Amino acid sequence: MKGVPGDLTRNTLAVVALAAMLGATLWILRPFIGPAIWAAMVVVATWPLMLRVQARLWGRRSLAVALMTVFLLLLFVVPLTVAIGTIVGNADRLIEWARLAATWDMPDEAPPWVLAIPLLGELLGGLWEQLAAAGLKGLFGKLSPYAGNVTRWFVAEVGNLGFLLLQFLLTVLLAAVMYAQGEEAASLVRRLAFRLAGTRGADAAQLAGDAIRGVALGVGVTALLQSVAGGLALALTGVPFAGLLTALMFMLCIAQIGPAPVLVPAVIWLFWSGQIGWAIFLLVITAAVVTLDNVIRPLLIRMGADLPLMLIFAGVIGGLLAFGLVGIFVGPVVLAVTYTLLLAWVDDSERKVETSDAG
Repeated sequence: MKGVPGDLTRNTLAVVALAAMLGATLWILRPFIGPAIWAAMVVVATWPLMLRVQARLWGRRSLAVALMTVFLLLLFVVPLTVAIGTIVGNADRLIEWARLAATWDMPDEAPPWVLAIPLLGELLGGLWEQLAAAGLKGLFGKLSPYAGNVTRWFVAEVGNLGFLLLQFLLTVLLAAVMYAQGEEAASLVRRLAFRLAGTRGADAAQLAGDAIRGVALGVGVTALLQSVAGGLALALTGVPFAGLLTALMFMLCIAQIGPAPVLVPAVIWLFWSGQIGWAIFLLVITAAVVTLDNVIRPLLIRMGADLPLMLIFAGVIGGLLAFGLVGIFVGPVVLAVTYTLLLAWVDDSERKVETSDAG
């Protein structure tokens, strides 16, 4: 018993020192944590693709890493630069549009072009009158003093191109390092998980990777298909800023909002401009694109991860609200691992009960 106080003091100091070292390490690596998480998500999601690329490039890992890095640069940096450059370059025009929208006075009756819309004209006309009667008529006028300030703030925020591009470039650089040493990193994660929870820990690490790939397939590919289809329709119908609106659609689809906030106003603008034929065409495309995720996304998610679909959706939405955009991947991983460990724990309890009953 004489050694207990000394051992307690030593153990306490060791824990405090370890906690201090971990805290200092996280503080030093703080600028890299966000890009590192994103890079890990991207690498895990695209690892099978990288292996296929490597197989086609004579088994050369260096060539595959270089090609995947260029692909990530084109995927992240180029669209961001074009979108932000378009916004900043047309700042004055955007401010003028905002002012015009803010000073618009909603008529009591729907214009003739609204009533002339096939199948929906009568319904939209009645909705127009209800909105005007509900007091929407002067709403834009009340917002007019704030329109210019809000637009300038938005332009100032997205105009901070340097820092955002640095984050994306850092993400791509870290992803290239992870591609080059993927097997070693995966082995380290599995060994750490095994050290923490044995075989179940290793299984949970594998499940986390499957969940990331499932979400990347379901959310990412569906968002890409929706935004590309919607962007082609916008360009074909002559809607201004089609490239910028396509980038905005992609971000909205990733955030699980969908392309409707972009496509529906574009349809209204075409009707307002008197281009009835193009407006009807874009309306049909909008209906198809908006419903696309209900068909494709579940199929793709099930291809990547054999987990309950509601669990994945809850993880995507909850993770997005809790952690931001990266939560789209983090949320499903946390729920999937928790769900699997909970099922394993319940199964063990049932086996113990059955064994005791048999005895």
